[in-house]
Amino acid sequence: MRKGMLGLFMVLCCGALLAGGCAKKEMVRGEEPMPAATTPAETAPAKPAAPAETARELPKETAPAPTVMAEALQEPVQTVAEAALEQVYFDFDSFALSQAARDTLAKNADYLRKKNPAAKVQIEGHCDERGSDEYNLALGEKRAKAALNYLVTLGVPAAQLSFISYGEEKPADPGHDEAAWAKNRRAEFIVTK
Repeated sequence: MRKGMLGLFMVLCCGALLAGGCAKKEMVRGEEPMPAATTPAETAPAKPAAPAETARELPKETAPAPTVMAEALQEPVQTVAEAALEQVYFDFDSFALSQAARDTLAKNADYLRKKNPAAKVQIEGHCDERGSDEYNLALGEKRAKAALNYLVTLGVPAAQLSFISYGEEKPADPGHDEAAWAKNRRAEFIVTK
């Protein structure tokens, strides 16, 4: 009887391991627009974003095909804008902006105010692989908010900016050493419109 119970327990444990060992779900925090005039000291913890309504998809036969001309006109504009916006990097376990990061953000703010004032920019917060998923999502959010708040203090309208945290989910360098981790601790600027 005892051997039977032990065997049953082992089978259940193996089954639980197999069921729990599926691919890791990508954990991403939703974006939230910032109020118009806030300073880093006034920023309160954010509430989770409400789920977006899904758009109704048309069947493949009736869906309009994108035109090559429209795609060709839109692609270079976004590529040029994104190339002009530089990434900022952070120290380990920190969301404080270094002087180099502030200088880069000043260039980005200047570009957004003077050369591309209509652009909508999403700031992505990223972390290295060390730390739990939850911790890295929170740290990535703090990094993105720090960059966003600094851009707002430099005169970029808050309505033009949004943020999202990817934590460790989208590494710039897949390596497992300090050089790779330094590249992964960053905030990226993606032009969405």
